[in-house]
Amino acid sequence: MLSEWFWWDRLWLPRPVTWVDLQDSEGRVYARVSHLYIILPVAVLLLGLRAFYERLIAVPLAEALGVKDKIRKRASHNPVLEKYYNTHSKHPTQADIKGVCKKLGWSERQVERWFRRRRNQDRPGLLKKFKEASWRFAFYLCSSFGGVLALHDKPWFYDLREVWAGFPKQSLLDSQYWYYIIEMSFYGSLLFSVAADVKRKDFKEQLVHHWATLTLLSFSWCANYIRIGTLVMLVHDTSDVLLESAKMFNYAGWETTCNSIFVVFALVFMVTRLIIFPFWLIHCTWVYPLDQFEPFFGYYFFNVMLVVLLLLHVFWASVILRMVKKFIFGKLKGDERSDEEEDEEGSEEDYTHTYSNESGNGLSNGH
Repeated sequence: MLSEWFWWDRLWLPRPVTWVDLQDSEGRVYARVSHLYIILPVAVLLLGLRAFYERLIAVPLAEALGVKDKIRKRASHNPVLEKYYNTHSKHPTQADIKGVCKKLGWSERQVERWFRRRRNQDRPGLLKKFKEASWRFAFYLCSSFGGVLALHDKPWFYDLREVWAGFPKQSLLDSQYWYYIIEMSFYGSLLFSVAADVKRKDFKEQLVHHWATLTLLSFSWCANYIRIGTLVMLVHDTSDVLLESAKMFNYAGWETTCNSIFVVFALVFMVTRLIIFPFWLIHCTWVYPLDQFEPFFGYYFFNVMLVVLLLLHVFWASVILRMVKKFIFGKLKGDERSDEEEDEEGSEEDYTHTYSNESGNGLSNGH
């Protein structure tokens, strides 16, 4: 009963089309839910490929660029402080520090230094950050190149009204199938590795982004919104290539190169995410379909999910603009999203000069 309600024609398809009309016939092949079953094994395969890539390519590349982890002083073994750190807070209040001082016979300065060192132990090193950025750069570069190959000869790449020509009776192409499967598998792999990857201040926004992306991709596949889906993926992947390359050069200490790429990234991000995405692609999904059919649940759901991604883009754009402002006035001290390393006296060390998404990618990151 629940399954029948979930797959009710009127939820997914415009009147008078039904699922019976989308049966494979006469050389036409339509997207099926069963096609998505391969995503899980491909996601696991990507995790394995990532491990090999980081070991065989990213590490040697990091060495060639001079990326090295900073030698950190470890916090001395202290059961009392370790218990407080793990069960209470990593950032004790001044009152708590005074209480610990009385219990241990330490000065406040010694306790504060212990907590700074302990927090630094939990922070990822530059090499870990570089390997993660390098892997994402490689994927987004390949994905963008593959997207162009898949779309450059399609009429809807040049005329957005062609996106809805014959909808929803549009045959699935091999290029669309693999573009979707690989992209969805990549975001699935990011969800699998989220516990081990570098955590940033917008961790919750990233999780929302990944789930929204997978939900949107899955729905667009089942409802045959595949043409517009591939366009959205391509638009999002392009800026992520620049983002991850800027992070790589930043971790390598190539400040001039990093800042130059960051400026280009900021421009591309604003154009693709805040101009092309809402005024071309969302307009395409919101206005053009009404020329062919009446609104239905799938129409509203798909557009609402696109707006959710747009709101996330606005959030990240505000981060970028703050960094551009600081960059122009020479006050840029670190990534607005990074949990940066503290020195022995409590100041924060400048680890990254570039916005880092993650991926950030909308239907693509993010992205």
